[in-house]
Amino acid sequence: MAWSEATGSLDLQTLRALYGSRTLTPTRVIEIVYQRIATRGEDEPAWIHLLPREDALRRAAEVERDGNPSNLLHGVPFALKDNIDVPGLPTTSGCEATRYIAEKTGPAVQRLFDAGGILIGKTNMDQFAIGLVGVRSPYGICSSVFNEAYISGGSSSGSAVVVAAGLVSFALGNDAAGSGRVPAAFNNIIGLKPTPGLISNSAVSGGGTVKLIETISVLGLTCDDTLAVLKLISGYDPEYEFSKPEADNVDLTMPASPSAFRFGVPDAQRLTFLGDSEAERLFREGIERMTSLGGTQIEVDFAPFEEAQRILYDGPWIAERLLTLGPVLENHRDQIHPVTRSILETGRGYAAEDLFGAIHRLAELKCETRPTWDAIDFLLVPTTPTIYTIAEIEADPIRLNALLGSYTNFANLMGLCGIAIPNGFRVDGLPQGITLLGPPFREAYLSAVGASYQRAIDLPLGATPNHLPDLGAGP
Repeated sequence: MAWSEATGSLDLQTLRALYGSRTLTPTRVIEIVYQRIATRGEDEPAWIHLLPREDALRRAAEVERDGNPSNLLHGVPFALKDNIDVPGLPTTSGCEATRYIAEKTGPAVQRLFDAGGILIGKTNMDQFAIGLVGVRSPYGICSSVFNEAYISGGSSSGSAVVVAAGLVSFALGNDAAGSGRVPAAFNNIIGLKPTPGLISNSAVSGGGTVKLIETISVLGLTCDDTLAVLKLISGYDPEYEFSKPEADNVDLTMPASPSAFRFGVPDAQRLTFLGDSEAERLFREGIERMTSLGGTQIEVDFAPFEEAQRILYDGPWIAERLLTLGPVLENHRDQIHPVTRSILETGRGYAAEDLFGAIHRLAELKCETRPTWDAIDFLLVPTTPTIYTIAEIEADPIRLNALLGSYTNFANLMGLCGIAIPNGFRVDGLPQGITLLGPPFREAYLSAVGASYQRAIDLPLGATPNHLPDLGAGP
């Protein structure tokens, strides 16, 4: 197997094959990872806390000496969004004033280490995970790996960038409004957003700031990889109040791709690309490709989903963040990003009846969409209508951010799972993505369809020159 130290793929199957043939060792892979990081330059804003090279090498030597080579993540480099705790390491959530050294973590992160994973660092993010843009951070602005003038997407911005740049095999982000899907789209990688409660959120700082709907997400190079990592880290956590007991009974084994399926597409009246003709072209081509794989297209009424997505930020749901961040807003007001601060302050303007009204309306919208899920196996949407430059976002930060969430904001509110998949490049070289959304706990099914689609479109993995490995045996 020819593998380049400068650009060779770090997907799980490739690494497993290289380790099995003794072509590489975990120690050598970590040396190569740090060489790649150095090549990208010291001003790389994707990292908030990069582990010292010697610490990562010490861990690699430990894995080689004591690890089980059959473990899923044996010698696999990974990264974590910097609102996820690791004992002994700092957590900032994108705000230096709230920096602390974590004393514990949750089972999701611990299982990564137990399976042989090697942490490389903590990644940049929209401050307090509020944003879909990747520009709201005092640690620097992440850009798409394909064009530094364009946003990386957020809030899991750094996690997406380091995966797409070939610096780690996968990264964990988190997702309440689309934070694990939007940056995946803008960096040509996979973003698997599970059903809220399938993964314990106890590893996230404070258990998260939108606990009712928030979830850890997995960003990786292939659908097989993201599902394999999800299978490892999911499950019921009796110590986390929003973990779901049924998580232990969800089968997350990759099934065979279905030969026939029904996929919904938003009705023409509400399918918008905000004037981006290239994004529209790519989505139309995606529909054709999905049909060629055995799918039957069904137009669905998107109005209930569209209304649900507005509830997240255009209503009282923003007040949930104040339960955690209210004291931060009070004590560190001047160190909070001005856009983040203005969003948080809107949460003070709602009464209890506003919140219950939103909860009741959301229940009505869920009820309205139940017949839709009887008619389709999954809903196919553009991950975003378009992509913006950093300058455009800075000039109009709240309105454009809201537009980016047109196809993402409703998913967690409605209890759905989803997987964001690359869907080609515009003529200017910028990537666009599609997302498959389904009812709760359908992650394995969506991943199987996604894997079939990823093989059919056969794009490079992230910004690397590598394509999918032979996925016959799985990772």
